Amino acid sequence: MAVSPRLLLLCAVVLCAISMGLRQSFGLFLGPMTAFHGWTASAFALAIAMQVLLNGVAQPICGNVADRFGGRTVLWGGWVLYAIGLAIMAAAASLAMFYVGASLVLGIAVSAAGFPIVMAGLSRLLPPEMRGRATGLVTAGSSFGQFSVVPIVQAGIDLLGWRGALFAMAGVAILAMPLALPLADRPAPKHEGRPQAAGAALKEALSTSHFWCLFFGFFVCGVHVSFLTVHLPGFVASCGLHPSWGATSISIIGLFNIMGAMLSGELSGRWRRRELLVFIYAARGVVMTLFFLGPKNETTLVMFSAAMGFLWLSTVPPTVALVARRFGTQWLATIFGLVFLGHQIGGFMGASLAGFIWDRTGSYDQMWVIAILAGAFAALVNLPVKDPRTPVPARA
Repeated sequence: MAVSPRLLLLCAVVLCAISMGLRQSFGLFLGPMTAFHGWTASAFALAIAMQVLLNGVAQPICGNVADRFGGRTVLWGGWVLYAIGLAIMAAAASLAMFYVGASLVLGIAVSAAGFPIVMAGLSRLLPPEMRGRATGLVTAGSSFGQFSVVPIVQAGIDLLGWRGALFAMAGVAILAMPLALPLADRPAPKHEGRPQAAGAALKEALSTSHFWCLFFGFFVCGVHVSFLTVHLPGFVASCGLHPSWGATSISIIGLFNIMGAMLSGELSGRWRRRELLVFIYAARGVVMTLFFLGPKNETTLVMFSAAMGFLWLSTVPPTVALVARRFGTQWLATIFGLVFLGHQIGGFMGASLAGFIWDRTGSYDQMWVIAILAGAFAALVNLPVKDPRTPVPARA
């Protein structure tokens, strides 16, 4: 039975909101968990960085399974693993067991339950004229989860303690599973698919500069997102601001990316997607430079969070559109999963390198400089991307 586009979008948006909200809350546990267990900040950050890296490695695998058998089954498996990983984090008495839950189990879980699987399914279920807007809405839903769920998790930590909050998050993961019911996507329509075997499609993608430009641009996006998600609360505290401003800043980023993602989704269907990506990455570098060089107080933190939030996940709609237009939708989850691997490798670098720099220097200054230069690199590396006005036909 056909499912209405509105119901598909509603379920997709709520799923991504919950997934992103839970995932972006992990940085809130750095302080209380390291204080309780006596772990270093770099040890905690490395666990989250390994989660991000495994997420990237597992994403094309989960995407390929979704391309072959449908996204709903993959999403269900992801939410079960989400609950298991969070429960292991809560119960872990040793750093090794914490790594099993936070890095191994949750690394796979966030791949299977994440927005690449949802968006690839929507791209097959919705007509082409709705895809740009749908991608923007789903991305905005992810940002709304960051805005709404992160403060709730912080309140849960204050009320239940960090361990109780993690168990509550595991319960939410189980309750999210029915939302995947309508997302039983079908194979790509023949008139727009690229009739290739998976191996041939991957070989073609990996042999093009188009793919690698998007890959390295998304690598920088991962550096920025993981650095700020994991370390912005600690940076805020190091500047003498109340720790609650860390959660507030992440929440503001999520709030403003709702608007940024929706605008990016609309522009991805109206404007040249390459120029949009170049602008977003260059603007990130400018915003971080102004914040790094300026005073650190509540006002400048709010201004930075709002500006950075507007650019936060706005890279996703044009990136998905460029992958779909160049390589088709038949293996979209697989190929975009490989591009997303670049994002997660960057995320690993952003989270772990920032923790290492903090432990060695007691300051995040060097990491801010690296993040600013990375933004300039991402803007430049996307300049050669080819942005076809119509999808490229399949090769014989």
